[in-house]
Amino acid sequence: MTAVRYVNPLRTGGSVPGVVEADDLGTYVLKFTGSAQGVKALVAEIVVGELARRLGLRFPELVLAHFDPAVAADEPHQEVQDLLRASAGVNLGMDFLPGAADLTPEIAAAFPVDPLEAGRIVWLDALTVNVDRTVHSSNLMVWPTFGTAPPRLWLIDHGAALVFHHRWDGAAPEKAYDFRHHALGGYGPDVRAADAELAPRVTEEMLREVLALVPDAWLVDEPGFDGPDAVRSAYVDFLLARARSSASWLPTDFPSRDELAAVDARRAAAMERERPAWLKRVPDLHGKPGAQQDWSVHLG
Repeated sequence: MTAVRYVNPLRTGGSVPGVVEADDLGTYVLKFTGSAQGVKALVAEIVVGELARRLGLRFPELVLAHFDPAVAADEPHQEVQDLLRASAGVNLGMDFLPGAADLTPEIAAAFPVDPLEAGRIVWLDALTVNVDRTVHSSNLMVWPTFGTAPPRLWLIDHGAALVFHHRWDGAAPEKAYDFRHHALGGYGPDVRAADAELAPRVTEEMLREVLALVPDAWLVDEPGFDGPDAVRSAYVDFLLARARSSASWLPTDFPSRDELAAVDARRAAAMERERPAWLKRVPDLHGKPGAQQDWSVHLG
């Protein structure tokens, strides 16, 4: 698609994506090639998101998006303008979910998630080495939040996944990572059942299908590889080997919600003790606006 109107930037993440309207009449969150994270973040978005879709998890539709900075000529912030000018050409668009709410700890306290669904999401994150879905930054959305359809979890923001592609020579498919603070750890994720269900479905054919969706231009300059197809094969080989060695990295040690609450309480008490007397009279909003909307009223 082609972006025809730049609506506004989103400042909730370091990459500063933007909401755009397109010539296919859709509205998308556009992630830019000129962001500080670079094109590897966009490669990770495609690979992890399309794997999630093929494994039955909810993930917004992705599109390749042609972007002309001229459509955002009225953007007033110089840093955002610099980003947009550096991103002319093909970028990555994600379907915009109107009214979606972040799965914050407050919403998670009342929002039900089946242990098997939680296990599937944790398993996908462990497979793709996505350590960026934590209790305090879930990268999960609840949608819809109004109307008659029940709210459900949607996965977003996988740009920090696939950490191995930043250093191919040190990649180890069997390596285990710490997922004790995963956003869904408090739901008792059944990762063993998820592993039995999902690992056999990660095939070479599926992985090659997913990697074929990544534009050549985002793979062409990878050091140590003879062209985009060689890079695609490296992703396929690594992820296939990791899926087959899941017994070595399967995360199973998750603290309970009470344990997580106790850790947060100790951290808050320590911070309170360290604050000067005058600052103790100032409400601690943890960087959040005082008028933050309470989505829990929509979620039951």
